[in-house]
Amino acid sequence: MPDNLVAAPYDIFDRDQVRSDLLSACQDHKEERDRRTAVVAILREAQDNARDAIQKAFARVPYRSREVTRSYTWVMDCIVTLVWEVSSQVFHPLANPTEGERVAIFAVGGYGRGEMAPHSDVDLLFLTPYKITPWAESVIESMLYIMWDLKLKVGHSSRTIKDCIRLGGEDFTIRTAMLEHRFLTGHTPLSDELDTRLWKELFRGTEKEFVAAKLEERSARHRKQGGQRYMVEPNVKEGKGGLRDLQSLFWITKYVYHTDDTRELVRKGVFRPEEYDTFVKAEEFLWAVRCHLHLIADRPTEQLTFDMQVAVAERMGYADKGGRRAVEWFMQAYFRHATTVGDLTRILLTSLEADHTKDAPLLARFFKRRRPTKAGYTVVNNRLSIVDKHEFLADRINILRLFEEALRTGLLIHPDAMRLVKANLHLIDDNLRNDKGAQKLFMDLMLKQGNPERALRRMNELGVLSAFIPEFEPIVAMMQFNMYHHYTVDEHTIQCIRHLSEIEHGELIEELPVASSILEEGVNRKVIYAALLLHDIGKGRDEDHSILGAKIARKVAPRLGLNKQESETVEWLVRHHLVMSDTAQKRDIADPRTVRDFAKAVKTRERLDLLCVLTVCDIRGVGPGTWNNWKAALLRALYRQTRRALENGMEELNRENRGTEAKAALREVLSDWDPKDVRAETARHYPPYWQGLHVTAHEVFARLLHDIKDSEVSIDIHPDEDRDATRACFVLADHPGIFSRLAGAVALVGANVVDARTFTSKDGYATAAFWIQDADGHPYEASRIPRLRDMIRKTLKGEVVARDAIKDKDKLKKREQAFNVPTTVLFDNDGSDIYTIIEVDTRDRPGLLYDLTRTLANNNVYIASAVIATYGEQVVDSFYVKDMFGLKFYSGSKQKALEKKLRDAISEGAKRAQS
Repeated sequence: MPDNLVAAPYDIFDRDQVRSDLLSACQDHKEERDRRTAVVAILREAQDNARDAIQKAFARVPYRSREVTRSYTWVMDCIVTLVWEVSSQVFHPLANPTEGERVAIFAVGGYGRGEMAPHSDVDLLFLTPYKITPWAESVIESMLYIMWDLKLKVGHSSRTIKDCIRLGGEDFTIRTAMLEHRFLTGHTPLSDELDTRLWKELFRGTEKEFVAAKLEERSARHRKQGGQRYMVEPNVKEGKGGLRDLQSLFWITKYVYHTDDTRELVRKGVFRPEEYDTFVKAEEFLWAVRCHLHLIADRPTEQLTFDMQVAVAERMGYADKGGRRAVEWFMQAYFRHATTVGDLTRILLTSLEADHTKDAPLLARFFKRRRPTKAGYTVVNNRLSIVDKHEFLADRINILRLFEEALRTGLLIHPDAMRLVKANLHLIDDNLRNDKGAQKLFMDLMLKQGNPERALRRMNELGVLSAFIPEFEPIVAMMQFNMYHHYTVDEHTIQCIRHLSEIEHGELIEELPVASSILEEGVNRKVIYAALLLHDIGKGRDEDHSILGAKIARKVAPRLGLNKQESETVEWLVRHHLVMSDTAQKRDIADPRTVRDFAKAVKTRERLDLLCVLTVCDIRGVGPGTWNNWKAALLRALYRQTRRALENGMEELNRENRGTEAKAALREVLSDWDPKDVRAETARHYPPYWQGLHVTAHEVFARLLHDIKDSEVSIDIHPDEDRDATRACFVLADHPGIFSRLAGAVALVGANVVDARTFTSKDGYATAAFWIQDADGHPYEASRIPRLRDMIRKTLKGEVVARDAIKDKDKLKKREQAFNVPTTVLFDNDGSDIYTIIEVDTRDRPGLLYDLTRTLANNNVYIASAVIATYGEQVVDSFYVKDMFGLKFYSGSKQKALEKKLRDAISEGAKRAQS
């Protein structure tokens, strides 16, 4: 009878009582089919009761996963042994089995290890001495039918010992399963023979081969899962730092050290006791997460999707506190345990290298003439190691010098040296933090060695970064619960600095011409690196992270060796690090007032340059695919206009100048037109039209308007490659609500609007330009445009009613329903000379823009343009509007009434999307 289950064994599964019930039921029925039905019914009830008992006990102790996995294993052991008993003794009794009719049954894989989640597969090995006999085949078949009827997912194989050794020699997956075999029932001598022969004929002498295969398998698995430990929707089983990595440690331990007990690694001197304790805690935590996942989903699922994160956090007792959601605290704990798993793997591999079970890394290939190490360091297995740990620790600044030497030589740091550093983080105190030499060393790791990402990541993993900058510690492994950020806050910071280094080294000149030229012309590198390192350091608190971050930067920047002026610039950059991206993405930069206000906020060319580079790195560091040509074009345009204004004066942003330039550009591209037609075209539009569009759009509209009929709808849809979007231009007779109709037509084809503006000509035509992307955030392929055009035309002509048709499309995916984005509606009468800007910040969904524009249209609001900024599940829609008399919305009562109607539309749409 097992001990250490989550409840008493008999309370979970009373094997004696169930056996009695099974034998009694079999006596009551003569037909095998009836017997099997009765057996399945009894076992199903026992299984259901057992699962219910385990689940209730687990709810009371939501972290006791070892006891839970053993409990599920115990239930399965009971079921398998009873099914064997019934099948071999009742269904197919054999009075005197021959030697060839002996069978031994083993649990293999995770079941063999005794680690079962609620919906784990049941992997079985049926072992026979020779070729399987008809009797054994019948017994196994009966067993499998019963287990399938119990809705168990059974993986099974029938083999001889010779088969096991031959197949294990050919396939490492089979060899690993054999490594974890556990005898359940049947012929015991056969089990003993298998044990002896596996170690003698298959395992012994092949340790190096097995370790290499497991490590290659691990690397391939990590690549498949995204390669990062801090993916925001991690796979608990297969992801980096997940359970499979812990299992790899178990496999290697058993194969190399011939023991099932990972505590042997402490006795062998591989792990220190405190390191083994972290192993146990990480394993307990990750298994608890996996078990809760299975129970919530009621199926085998390993991905911690956003909706599952919320549910698991609740089951494990996390609560909202300190300005952060429970789910964010839970995920920070998850990522810290995942980091622990990586540390333990590294330590084990070092031990294996030391006894030559694993090959050392062949980095030396890449360094034809490796730089010799400085005094106090040596190279062990192609890794940088420390000669004398006492001498090393005598001067605490050596902790930082270690990282400098690693970058200088291009060597990886030896794990023994890492362990020494991690065990002595207490030496990094205020005296060291305020030491001028230490400050310079730290900054030089970013500024002088050419690979700041590597230095910062290793320092972060070892806790050195948080020890040297204690204010950094709260954001280590901090997850931001949204669909926009791909990484934890600390990993995002390191990614930003990686991008800065790449730009500095001229690797992105074509992709980032402005940022590259800024760095080539020269900026204060200490300031930009310090600002990026600190820009998100205030996250996760109740206060606005930019304001809090600026306060923290005011204290930290001097500790990094920056002078007063540099520290003030860093503080300003941290405080305003979102201003440029917000201005570019949430405001109409064709409006001169937008650029003028931004220029006044920035004040100097130096700040503009630094802020531009920081903004580019910040957006690129969010994650793959976040940066695109659309954002690049907006930021380039804002930078260039602001720079011109700062260098030549604000009059450069004069509306009339820009209108004159735009008309001249159009005359040039319409040089083949009759001059009279050109004059008519340049005279038919009001000033905002000339400031709000590029000459390419002016040309498209000129051709669409040429000889247009009153009832005609002219459409031009073409990819705008410079902006990673498809530009859809519409010309039709103007009438109230035109913007909303266009938004509805575009939503119906599943397009995402990233920018839109509409103008009314003097002769009564609406000229509207929408920039759209497909569901993946890309321009539409040329082959899809005809269907796009046809559907939009039908909607505009009234053949399809958008309001009805959009209901089926306006749905959120299940994993996206966990996000709560508070709605804010702001009225800004200062951001534009002509329009009121209504900024709606809320939860994104397919039909949102249509709902908002329809609400505005129904309240006689004229929409001149809409700027759409999407941040994962959050969207900020900014509308440039006038009332029906062409005036701004100054009245507080009108603003409140309009805000209520917008909020109602958002609320109604959200209910529809969740249903």
